[in-house]
Amino acid sequence: MASDRIVLTVPARSEYAKTARLTAAELASRIGMSYDEVDDVRMAAEEAFVYACTHVACDGEITFSFVIDGPTLTIAVGPFPDSDEAQEPEPEDRYAAFILESVCDEFEITRTAGVCTLNLVKRLGAPVEG
Repeated sequence: MASDRIVLTVPARSEYAKTARLTAAELASRIGMSYDEVDDVRMAAEEAFVYACTHVACDGEITFSFVIDGPTLTIAVGPFPDSDEAQEPEPEDRYAAFILESVCDEFEITRTAGVCTLNLVKRLGAPVEG
């Protein structure tokens, strides 16, 4: 089965968080995720949006790339400007990263040449760690 790629670019303003959340939730539902899994994906999209907004100018944009590959939904958010890697992360960034680690099967921040991308993976029926 070939994978499907959906790209969504929205202004980096709070009124567009719902657009990202609804798109992510619909795609999770499309591959048959449970209510709780869809809610995790929705929450992940919102936290990724908030994280990106703290790094993008208010007149900037945030790009979400969704890839559906069988029972897996992968979301890449970015690229967007990265703060100095040597600095201690802001409290908002630490909180968002904590939430993303909690609701995603995989979460990674990729940093390259002054920009970063959030990489999120949620799998249908993946065991919940606890």
